[in-house]
Amino acid sequence: MNSSSVVVAAMAALMMFLLLAPTSDAAISCSDVIKDLRPCVNYLTSGTGKPPSACCAGASALQSAASSTADKKAACECIKSASKSLNPNPQLAQALPANCGINLPYTISPSVDCSKIS
Repeated sequence: MNSSSVVVAAMAALMMFLLLAPTSDAAISCSDVIKDLRPCVNYLTSGTGKPPSACCAGASALQSAASSTADKKAACECIKSASKSLNPNPQLAQALPANCGINLPYTISPSVDCSKIS
């Protein structure tokens, strides 16, 4: 076998692996979640009162984008991970959905249990 046929065989094996590997049902990515909630960071860490309109627009976009259970769980895991480094104000984080007039099936918290989302 020459080197070009080894490369072709390796590529074919890789393609078969990628085609047969299980995939997540979630269509939403962490980068989408972070992009939507980025306008909320300053508010959640050091804000007061009502969240800024850009924050609510992002939270609303996230609510619309995360429509399936898999998307909601994926978004929850992303938020959980990000909130560990951001350390948001718990009261502001818990009140964010209501203050923006939306419903999220999870709280913005480093300790949220994303497995309970249905």
